[in-house]
Amino acid sequence: MIPSYLNLHRSGELAHLLERARELQSPCRLCPRRCGAVRANGEKGFCESGVTAKVFRYGPHFGEEPPLTGVGGSGTIFFSGCTLRCTYCQNYRFSQEGEGAEVSSEELALMFIRLQEQGCHNVNWVTPSHFLPQIISALALAAKDGFDLPIVYNTSGYESLDTLRLLDGCVDIYCADMRYDSPAVAARYSGASDYPAINRAAIREMCEQVGALATDESGVARKGLIIRHLVLPHGLSGTRGICRFIAGEISPGAAVSLMSQYTPCHRASGDAMLRRRVTEDEFFEAVDSLTMYGLENGWIQEWSHAEREEQFLGAAMECNV
Repeated sequence: MIPSYLNLHRSGELAHLLERARELQSPCRLCPRRCGAVRANGEKGFCESGVTAKVFRYGPHFGEEPPLTGVGGSGTIFFSGCTLRCTYCQNYRFSQEGEGAEVSSEELALMFIRLQEQGCHNVNWVTPSHFLPQIISALALAAKDGFDLPIVYNTSGYESLDTLRLLDGCVDIYCADMRYDSPAVAARYSGASDYPAINRAAIREMCEQVGALATDESGVARKGLIIRHLVLPHGLSGTRGICRFIAGEISPGAAVSLMSQYTPCHRASGDAMLRRRVTEDEFFEAVDSLTMYGLENGWIQEWSHAEREEQFLGAAMECNV
């Protein structure tokens, strides 16, 4: 499969997407918060980001799902800032506290090229939506210089439909969270009571754009949707309701990654409901929900007492910016 953005680049449509993305960024309506920050004039949005992209780290990553990692790793770029405020965020240093370095579109394009040269199977944009214009600009520059890896849009799942529709034909693989079934829980732990409704609409749109997960002869992802679900203590993530939605409104064959890795990070240690890891019984109750709704395509992370703090960052071979 040829990455879909190459067709947009060759037709000149990628330049049009860039202009539309810039319009959405200032005043900012890139994410569902629609904060209206005039980022072109130096204002920062809810995400605490300005008009220049900011990257914490990048490099080949070996802690993602097998079709993303393959043997060469997923070329992950961790963008600073976030549109959520999760109490338990394991990446809070750069998602909420702003660690990272500002980079130009040319520098970002060079990262794409370097990841390709290092043998990565894809370039994996982590929490990218608030920097969409800068990323599309970098993509156009990289494509001109021979970049041709699939693009992974790695997101919390809290995405504006306007932004996602702009990405139609640009993104090859969506890797999206489904975090909560309950608005009250989403409000308490991520500051977004509308998360469940926004998230479900976003997942429907992603599925419509890229369809079911498709891999090459080596089992490496080339196109499609991966849905991630992190199991939280005390059933806070609402796994059963999420599984019901996926099976009924997406597909029983959807690729679902059920994760047991929750660790009390950031402010979670001060919360009575989040201060411990998930128990074995809680996790296997979540596994039972997959079975109940016939969701058999995907991955179940091994449950363990072992500490998993900063698992994803620790599993990566990264380059500081």
